[in-house]
Amino acid sequence: MADVDLKAVRTFVAVADAGQFQEAAAELSITQQAVSKRVAALEKELGVRLFTRTARGARPTIDGQAFLPHARELLRAEERAAASVRPGRRALRVDVIGRRLAPADLLRGFHRAHPEVELDVVTLFDAEAAIAAVRTGTIDASFRAVTVPARRLPGGIEATRVHEEPIQLLTGPSHELAAAREVTPAELAGHRIWMPGIVPGTEWAAYYDDLAAAFGITIDAIGPYFGPEPLLDTIADSSTLATFVGERTRLVWPADYGLRRIAVRHPTPVYPHSLIWHRDNPHPALSALRDHLASAPPGHRDTGAWTPKWAW
Repeated sequence: MADVDLKAVRTFVAVADAGQFQEAAAELSITQQAVSKRVAALEKELGVRLFTRTARGARPTIDGQAFLPHARELLRAEERAAASVRPGRRALRVDVIGRRLAPADLLRGFHRAHPEVELDVVTLFDAEAAIAAVRTGTIDASFRAVTVPARRLPGGIEATRVHEEPIQLLTGPSHELAAAREVTPAELAGHRIWMPGIVPGTEWAAYYDDLAAAFGITIDAIGPYFGPEPLLDTIADSSTLATFVGERTRLVWPADYGLRRIAVRHPTPVYPHSLIWHRDNPHPALSALRDHLASAPPGHRDTGAWTPKWAW
């Protein structure tokens, strides 16, 4: 079956449905001779006769009847494969940076409000990769922090702020700050904030670099990042290590870990999530996503909040 021509399979199905080579040729907008050649080539490839010619036209042989449902399934599979990558017909493809982070939560809210919209959720590495994918149409939209002014975005790329997410401190039960209901950024100076997932040159690295510089915070990115579970294991057992997480980051840990999520206030550092898309993107569901986000609560809006200068 590796060499079976799908055009020939489509022609076979058309003849079986029409009952005549001539009508199948008209339906496919090809000549009757082309129909005969395609069917003959398919019969040669399969090693069986597919039709018996009669005075009334063409009737599938027993082998033809056996092959027909599989031929239809081949054509349906072809259509599904094409639709999965065809703008306007494929699912709305959205990059969310991480499936446990706030953008994924925002997208889940959109899905609850619009269950009829089929979604394809992807996770690209950084804003540069996401913007490149938006430009080429590989993805339809991306949730990212945008570190450059709008005028410096590539031609056709649009971005709008959709959510301000407060940053929280995560500690283990034996940490010095574990009993605090809230802390200020200034109070974190001298404490070791461990964030091994930070990658230099990314938009999230730019955010935390600016946060550290603004308040004299030590953020340690040393060590391999094995995912959230090993990170939580280490934080839970440490009396000196803490980390930052977004308010809407979904984390699940065993009850005996005793981890604490502590609000950071006065000022509240907020992470600026934006939606990025191409103004010429034709996907019909993209406008529905933008409208949904525009009507959703914006997150933390406080004149005392802190975010990097580039975010404003």
